[in-house]
Amino acid sequence: MSEAGPLPQPEPQYATAGQQAEAATFGMWVFLATEILFFGGLLLAYTWLRASHPAGVAEAGRHTKIVIGSVNTLVLLTSSLTMALAVHAAEQGRRKALTRLLAVTALLGLLFLGLKGYEYHGEWTEHLVPGLNFHDDGPHARTIELFYFLYFLLTGIHGIHVTIGIGLIAWLAVRARHGAFSSRYHTPVEVTGLYWHFVDIVWIFLYPLIYLVGRSGP
Repeated sequence: MSEAGPLPQPEPQYATAGQQAEAATFGMWVFLATEILFFGGLLLAYTWLRASHPAGVAEAGRHTKIVIGSVNTLVLLTSSLTMALAVHAAEQGRRKALTRLLAVTALLGLLFLGLKGYEYHGEWTEHLVPGLNFHDDGPHARTIELFYFLYFLLTGIHGIHVTIGIGLIAWLAVRARHGAFSSRYHTPVEVTGLYWHFVDIVWIFLYPLIYLVGRSGP
């Protein structure tokens, strides 16, 4: 059963609630644009490394844990689906469905982080962490070290974004449970949904660059 609910009063700087919602959505798009530029710079550095030292990058890629990376990709894609369904439930004013879908999305995010932590532990034991315990006697040792420097930088920053997203979604789930959103007011859910989809899209780019490089050849 849908719940229309009252339309909250806008903040003093906005003429209407609709204007406030548009401003929030626009602000999120601007923020995501800056994040794209940030990740784009790091991906450009990765592209330079791969173009300059293809053999070393391919060897480094074969050290990555493709099973964990693939499972984590499935986890994030599923969380993107549950987030989209949560936004749809919010638009329809289905409070219980919204609360449950947000909770599932947050739990999937936690599962992603747990698997990533397990993967990091494996890379630590294999001495693949630059600057701390990296060790490789092969001819491509320097390139492999640079690859893993970018790997930990990219996946670490992505993990921070995932953590922030989990916090926001959990906060929304608590608010949804107490009836804060309705079919007339659900802007925070929509805006957070945009953020979460961005996090998923970034991972879709990282997955082939990190886990599939070096595995396509003989």
